[in-house]
Amino acid sequence: MLSFLDGVLLEGSLPRAKMKLVEAWMELHRDELLANWELTVSGQHPFKIDPLK
Repeated sequence: MLSFLDGVLLEGSLPRAKMKLVEAWMELHRDELLANWELTVSGQHPFKIDPLK
């Protein structure tokens, strides 16, 4: 489990190379992640975010 706000690994583990990919994806989609957080907190459904390609 990762914190989308700062990318801190909260639970579990990932190999370093995979973590770098996740960090890059999070950076690319930071605005979308924040928007989804706001939607979820207000009881709405989040929208889909494109996966890493």
